[in-house]
This record gives sequence, C-alpha cells and structure tokens, in this order.
Amino acid sequence: MPLTQREQKVLDELSAWENNLYDYEPNDFELAYDRYLERSFSLLPEEVQDRFFTLFDSWLFHLHSLIQGSQLQMDAKERILSAGRVFQPELETIEDLRELPIEQLEFIAKQQIARHRLYSFVQGGMSGSGGNLVLGADMPAIAVINLRIVQLVAMTYGFEVNTPFEMMVALKVFHTATMPSRMQSAGWEELKNDIEQAEDFYFYEGNDDLTDVTWLEQPIKQIFKGMAILMFRKKHVQGMPLISMGIGAGANYQLTRRVTDFAHKFYQMRYFKEKGAL
Repeated sequence: MPLTQREQKVLDELSAWENNLYDYEPNDFELAYDRYLERSFSLLPEEVQDRFFTLFDSWLFHLHSLIQGSQLQMDAKERILSAGRVFQPELETIEDLRELPIEQLEFIAKQQIARHRLYSFVQGGMSGSGGNLVLGADMPAIAVINLRIVQLVAMTYGFEVNTPFEMMVALKVFHTATMPSRMQSAGWEELKNDIEQAEDFYFYEGNDDLTDVTWLEQPIKQIFKGMAILMFRKKHVQGMPLISMGIGAGANYQLTRRVTDFAHKFYQMRYFKEKGAL
C-alpha cells in the first residue's frame, strides 16, 4: 500500500533526524571528559562497579513497573483510547491504534508530550523554590515523568508496555534518550537490532543491562543542577528565588524535551516498520 503524502513527509523527517544522530561528532572536551570519567570509575573495584549499576538497573525496572501498573497510568491509557475513538469509534485495544493515520497519532502523542513537558517545567521550578526535601525528590520525580511519557508515547503508537519485550524496549528508549548525544547513535542501533531480531515480541532475548559508565553523565548533570539551585536559592528577586527556580525548570524541561523527541521518533519508526515502510 503506497504511503500518503503526510506519511512520506514524516518518514523523510525521521530519516533526516536519524542521519543527524549518526553524523554527530564529539568535540575534544567531550572525548576528554569520557576518558576522565571512565578512568575515575575504573579506580573502584569491579565488584563495586557491577553492584552499583545492578542496583541502578533494578531501581529503573521497579519504577517502570510501578508507573505502568498505577491507576494514573491506567486512566491515561483510557484517555488515549478515547482520543483515538474520536477518529475511529470502533477502537477497542491499544494495538488497534496502529490502524489510525500517522497525522492522527501525531496529534494524540503531541498532546501527551506537551502535557509532560509542562509537568517537568513545573516540577523543576518547585525543586528550585522549595526546601531540601523537595530538592531531594527531584531526581526520582523527573525519572517518573520521563519514564511515564515514554510509556504513553508507546501506547499512542499502538504498543502496550505490559510484556517483557515492550517493557525492556521502553526502558532502553528512556536510557538512550538520556545518554549524551555522542553516544545515542549506538543506543539507537541497538534498539533497531532488538526490533529486527525479535521473534514473538513477548519475551526479551537481547542485552538487558541498561546503565553503565557512559550513562553517568546525566546523573552528574542532575547533581550539578542541585548544587546550582542550592547556590542561588537564597538570592531572591521580588521575594522569590527566581534564579534557582529558572535553573530547575529549564534543566528539567530540556531533559524531558530530549526524552520526548527521541521516544517520539523511535515509536514512529516502529509504526512504519509495522506498516512495512521500513
């Protein structure tokens, strides 16, 4: 079946985005930073390193499961289906959404994306204005927001995240989206290989290790953001800590923008693979 004009345009945009991902060239500072980080972490005993990343992976798995099984997420799933029924009243399951045209799926997905970017912006502003407890909850909160939107984008394009395969893929999408730009192409390639080599799309048989030393840049950025907030929190403008609020809101918004852009492109790619256009 030939592609519509809109489908061809989205496919061309996806191809251009993918080429930019592969063409990214790290600068000397980024390469030096990578070497320094790897050298510093290698000073730790290998057993400690393995335990650290295993605990981080386990935390992400449990957080993903908690979000996926929450009533909040069930309600969001019903809202996605309701939005789909505006265009196709016979829709019954998430998988049925794949029958909708790409422009309708884009419309639903962009609604979810805009809402979660706003959540992230507000949450970051709160972390910059509140006490130590609010700031301490910033990293778990931003992880929840971004894991949740990855799940919602997946469901919008017709992929349930309640099977071992789809759960692992969603986690890898989140993981790759939060990696430095210079490393995302390798993660994208691994995700594509997982899709191409899957047989039944139920059990996951690929590499189930998520975090490693290359991913540490994002948590380190969060730590520096927290330090900057603490530094400027007492500097008030018209009675409000606007500088620290701006730091928190801006950093969290940019992270969620990065995650949503990547997740949206990935599930568009899967949509086209299901249609046989890729």
